[in-house]
Amino acid sequence: MSITAVTTVTTHRPDQLSDSLRTAWHAAMDDAPDYQNPFLSPEFAAGVARFRPGARVAVLRAGTVPVGFLPYERGPWGVGRAIGLGLSDCQALVHRPGVTWDMQALLRACRLSVLEFDHLVDDQQPFAPYVTGTFASPVLDLKDGGHGSYAEWLKASYPGQAKTMLKKERRLTRDMGEMRFVYDERDPEVLHRLMRWKSAQYRRTGRMDRFARPWIVHLVDHLFEVREEHFKGILSVVYAGDRPVAAHFGPASRTVFAAWFTAYDPEFRYYSPGLMMHLRMAEAAGRDGIRVMDWGRGEKEYKDWLKTRELRVGEGFATRTAHPVATAHRMWRRPVRGLRNTVLANPALRDRADRLLRTVGSLRERA
Repeated sequence: MSITAVTTVTTHRPDQLSDSLRTAWHAAMDDAPDYQNPFLSPEFAAGVARFRPGARVAVLRAGTVPVGFLPYERGPWGVGRAIGLGLSDCQALVHRPGVTWDMQALLRACRLSVLEFDHLVDDQQPFAPYVTGTFASPVLDLKDGGHGSYAEWLKASYPGQAKTMLKKERRLTRDMGEMRFVYDERDPEVLHRLMRWKSAQYRRTGRMDRFARPWIVHLVDHLFEVREEHFKGILSVVYAGDRPVAAHFGPASRTVFAAWFTAYDPEFRYYSPGLMMHLRMAEAAGRDGIRVMDWGRGEKEYKDWLKTRELRVGEGFATRTAHPVATAHRMWRRPVRGLRNTVLANPALRDRADRLLRTVGSLRERA
């Protein structure tokens, strides 16, 4: 493969890119399977930019030809972060094959002292010296199930789960009304119900309530309305009769569906509505042309059940050499991330931390 060197870097608001630059960005996504995740699309970056004033995208050119795109957010003192850090499960400099760049020159062009990332696509070589750890990110490979029924797909794909899950669906129908699944629901009220469920779950389990932040609510509302070739927001819902039981919202490209926000009505927890949702969603996504369901980094039992393989994603800080702000930021953030990763990597510590958070959540609910 021939090497293409970057000659210039310009920065732009993602929501103000020209049509030609968006087309070039899409072409770079299409060139490599690693870049087809919807979190790497110009639509996601533009959505974040509507509600985050520091959102930018660096456009890398070889001569006059745009060959790479790095979306990021710039904060005070040039402290930068991957765009949507904390929400995005995939980050990268999206580029055409063979493109290489100088990381220090890129940071200077972006006026960044540091750039933090936590879900960096593997094999971004200029970032390699700045990666402090790599982690498994489970994915499920999909294929069109053809004209068979959901039950046939489930028995062929997950024989160990099929009998139990089909029995729970029949029980849900018997107890609460006919169970039905909608893959691409367009009712915004159900989306808002999902956010209320998820917010209550965050509080109940002692986690940070993302939907207490208005900009995240507005972002999800906006992405729900996006219906483009390379990006659309998909709301999937399990109903019992006319009553929503479980729901999921996540972005999809033409080939990759990113699992994002899943929640359910706690009244129905004995029917395993979360797993019911994920299985139904996977089967329907395959029929819709999706080839990869990306579950994102993180330890969850259902991910171990559903995955077919794992990707590797990187965490770290790209820093300007000998820059005082970069040094201070790294010294502050790296121990915090290291402690968090130590807890998450140790099942005993993870269980204790989870119990503590649930206790905090219970006390919060009673207050």
